[in-house]
Amino acid sequence: MPETALRIDRLLFFLRIAKSRNVAQGWAESGFIRVNGRRIEKGSAIVGAGDVITMPRGEAVLTFKLIVIPMRRGPAPEAKACYQILS
Repeated sequence: MPETALRIDRLLFFLRIAKSRNVAQGWAESGFIRVNGRRIEKGSAIVGAGDVITMPRGEAVLTFKLIVIPMRRGPAPEAKACYQILS
């Protein structure tokens, strides 16, 4: 059965945006990530398909729309098929 929602820290790890869940959790707790314009302050914040996530990425800002919830941390092409970059 496919999942319909996922914690933001697991999502960023599964999408290969973060190297580990701990790194993703730190990003979430820093308060710089927004989901649908709403500020996230916990790694346990829930995201679902269709959500727009905005976050700093080095000197740039990464904005992407989650198309499907990844089931695992798979290879990069599998991860990239789960989201669409908007920025």
